[in-house]
Amino acid sequence: MNPHANHWDAIWLNAQLATMDAAYGDDPYGAIADGAVAMLDGRIAWVGRRAELPAAWRATVEHDCGGAWLTPGLIDCHTHLVYAGSRAAEFEQRLQGASYEEIAKAGGGILATVRATRAASERELLLQSAKRLHAICAEGVTTVEIKSGYGLDTVTECRILSVARQLAAICAVTVKTSFLGAHALPPEYAGRADDYVALVCDEMLPAIHAAGLADAVDAFCEDIAFSAQQTARVFDRARSLGLAVKLHADQLSDLGGARLAADYAALSADHLEHSSPASIDAMAAAGTVAVLLPGAYYFLRETRLPPIASLRAQAVPMALATDCNPGTSPCTSLLLILNLACTLFRLTPAEALAGVTCHAAQALGMQQQAGRIAPGLRADLALWDIARPAELAYAFGANPCIGRYLAGSATPVCA
Repeated sequence: MNPHANHWDAIWLNAQLATMDAAYGDDPYGAIADGAVAMLDGRIAWVGRRAELPAAWRATVEHDCGGAWLTPGLIDCHTHLVYAGSRAAEFEQRLQGASYEEIAKAGGGILATVRATRAASERELLLQSAKRLHAICAEGVTTVEIKSGYGLDTVTECRILSVARQLAAICAVTVKTSFLGAHALPPEYAGRADDYVALVCDEMLPAIHAAGLADAVDAFCEDIAFSAQQTARVFDRARSLGLAVKLHADQLSDLGGARLAADYAALSADHLEHSSPASIDAMAAAGTVAVLLPGAYYFLRETRLPPIASLRAQAVPMALATDCNPGTSPCTSLLLILNLACTLFRLTPAEALAGVTCHAAQALGMQQQAGRIAPGLRADLALWDIARPAELAYAFGANPCIGRYLAGSATPVCA
């Protein structure tokens, strides 16, 4: 018998646990009353009721949670937070009646941010982006996905992804990066979309992969961006390099983007307001996660809801994210997204919390690393001064986070 089997680096006691793990019963939160969580070498070593702790256990550090709720660290699985500039003027234009498509075709939209981002130095991007990421992390977030897509040339796309990698240490958070070169057509390629897609496939993707800057490849499949055929070219190149794919799909129209994502076994298809039942069926068969983005839905004053009933009926996991970006979701509050998902999309609070924990982890291919309180996973945890988990989705504008732990290490909870 190993005399050190129950000797842990840290333990959290006197906590109410929302494990978000189905192994702990039928409760939708995987709740454990008066629970305990033990950690060894940055990973969860034991989970259960405090009364069931093994005999003769020891821990170097003991955390008394005072009856507060402990959840997995939250995961923001879709952001564009590395950028320069502001698009507040476009916000005013939309309020005066201009559509997102009209603004984009007039040279605004994504291309306005591209111009500002290309002009910014790496240090300027780092400082501006760190402010946004600190705000996100202050709400118990321990993992963030960051996309490129505001460079649209090799040098700037690499700069954006390099900044995203640096932010992990600055903000004490796990960062997963996605290369989104196929985000919009840069002005120097106007009328030559196929030529730009060739640049993405033949120059950008190999350079970014060789530098180890991307964990996945994303694209924007839409009439104002790239066709399904062009997107498939990008995905084929990503697959040849061994990179996972994900897709901005069916946000403004049904181009079959969700079906295309499923055909490539994408980690996720995101937005989905116009996805067809057949596309949802394909996602279910492929195991592709639906990432819902109520911030963009709200900000653009959309009226067509994502197909929530179909997603539920087909048991497609539904993740949620801020979609933090300057044009359609300038949001740095994942807790606000929980509320919007419940009030606008009619998700339950338990579905919403799963959307930023276990399902968000799956959308990043991290389900065996994060998103649940379960043995073997990283000890990424958030501690909340709440009476019940539904409060996380209930009170918009509030931040009840009183503790954030990345691989078991306490990190600041204020921006």
